[in-house]
Amino acid sequence: MSKEIKENTSNIGNGVMLNAYPDSIGNNLHDLVNMLEKPEFKEVFDLLYVLPTFFNSDLDRGFSIVDYNLNKDLVSEEDLKALESLNIRLKFDIVLNHLSVASPQFQDLLKYGDDSIYKDFFINWNEFWEGNGKMGDDGVIIPKEEFLSKLFMRKSGLPVLKVVFPDGTERPYWNTFYQHIGYHRIAPSALNNLKGVSHGQATAVCDLVNEAIDADLDLDTLNFGDYNQFKSEILQIVKRKPSYLGQMDVNAKSPKVWDFYEETLAKLKGFGCKILRLDAFAYLHKEVGKTNFFNTPGTWEYLERIRRIAQENDLTLLPEIHTEYGLHLHAEVAAEGYYIYDFFLPGLTIHTLENGTNKALLVWINEILDKGYKTVNMLGCHDGIPVLDLKGKEVNGVYNKGLLKDAEIEAIMNKIMERGGRVKNLYGASGKKISYYQVNATFFSALGEDEQKLLLARAIQLFMPGIPQVWYLDIFAGKNDYKAADKGGSGGHKEINRTGLSLQDVEIGLKKDVVIRQLAMMKLRNTSRAFKGSVTINDSPESGLDIVWKNGKEYAQLMANLKTLTFTINYTLDGIAKNMVF
Repeated sequence: MSKEIKENTSNIGNGVMLNAYPDSIGNNLHDLVNMLEKPEFKEVFDLLYVLPTFFNSDLDRGFSIVDYNLNKDLVSEEDLKALESLNIRLKFDIVLNHLSVASPQFQDLLKYGDDSIYKDFFINWNEFWEGNGKMGDDGVIIPKEEFLSKLFMRKSGLPVLKVVFPDGTERPYWNTFYQHIGYHRIAPSALNNLKGVSHGQATAVCDLVNEAIDADLDLDTLNFGDYNQFKSEILQIVKRKPSYLGQMDVNAKSPKVWDFYEETLAKLKGFGCKILRLDAFAYLHKEVGKTNFFNTPGTWEYLERIRRIAQENDLTLLPEIHTEYGLHLHAEVAAEGYYIYDFFLPGLTIHTLENGTNKALLVWINEILDKGYKTVNMLGCHDGIPVLDLKGKEVNGVYNKGLLKDAEIEAIMNKIMERGGRVKNLYGASGKKISYYQVNATFFSALGEDEQKLLLARAIQLFMPGIPQVWYLDIFAGKNDYKAADKGGSGGHKEINRTGLSLQDVEIGLKKDVVIRQLAMMKLRNTSRAFKGSVTINDSPESGLDIVWKNGKEYAQLMANLKTLTFTINYTLDGIAKNMVF
């Protein structure tokens, strides 16, 4: 069954893409460049996805952007020139939905309040829902149930961060993702106006309060002991000057937001960006009475506006969407000509190898080919192994089946959990868990730390249609980092798969067979002209896989036994037949 993939008309091709944080290897991008300059990495990668970028940020490992200027602790102009000399092109992120509390725009809002020129740059929750809900005891409007039930939550509770304006009033702002409110330590002099409190008592109270602040405890539940009668007044003093961390949703109805997007995309082009991943874009368009995740037609209108700006800057867009397969949103986005992330491949690959069956994987491969999807695929990544994405979904009263049955998805999740994975969930408006979202683990640990499985998984990825994106840790067969996950607190599940590697770790890794053999396969994928041609899925038993890429006289063929996990790659190099046996 031969199905030809049309030649990619963009300027990015379909070579192999390395994915890493700027400080994943060593301390900064300079160390990562040093790794890529090693002979073992020659011609292995065509693209580098610096996750999310090397710009100024303050939390969520870079996804809380302060501004899109170079973070000089992470990158230099010389590093960018070195990558250019290696013929490695760059992929960046723009976080469309939000900016950090520490961004100049939000700081201006906190400083000037209603007089800020950025007053409408972010979304005042109460103004947004005015007339469509009732005021809660905490001063935050609770939307009517008919509206609230449509909200797609990334955390429990309403997605708001209450901030103090210069006039002392609290204002709730839309905050879909991370938030944290802290307080500054106080000195005894701050309590001078409290009647009946001696300097010694003030010092004792400050020690108590500051210890709680340092430990990030809930001050409202703090036991003041002998000073309990002063608790209310003391907390009032402490809370006058809060400190905030958070990712604040921007208001895309504001012209200033679109001015900001135009400035940012032009800046990214100047830094050498070729592919631009649109992070969290599906949350950008918000409208009363509609879901806050990819509501239509508003999201399409915003996406088209972004595309026009991208085209002016010679950027290829990659919208990021995590949702159930049965919703068929991936097909809608692809039909508009966009690249899409293949978030289905990680779970399908694990299912394929654990069960020795090609059925589900071939269904997905054939859909890609039949519909001409342009994809970026992956195995591991910074954010865990998608589970939700494989599910079916009821749409307008009709159930669209998933790529896997719920029981099969549950089996994958349980298997990864048995092997040490951590779980991230999704929540409804009530705060109740409604679904598993991702299982966080290294891909190697998810496969039971079986090197042969990892090699076959990599081979399957490299023979898939699309651009293969490779997480740096998987190259080195990285294992779950439980210490980092435990240390990371409530969000620590993500750290299980983000272990930093020193250049010495790289040298040690390059002596391992599992590393060298992955690099050999990736170099073949990146350099063989066969992968710029057409792909054929040959008939094979359910326990087999036979995929051939061909371009003129050049070909590359993967023949795998999914039961024994053995496989062979037959290929030509300048017309000479060669093979790799695993």
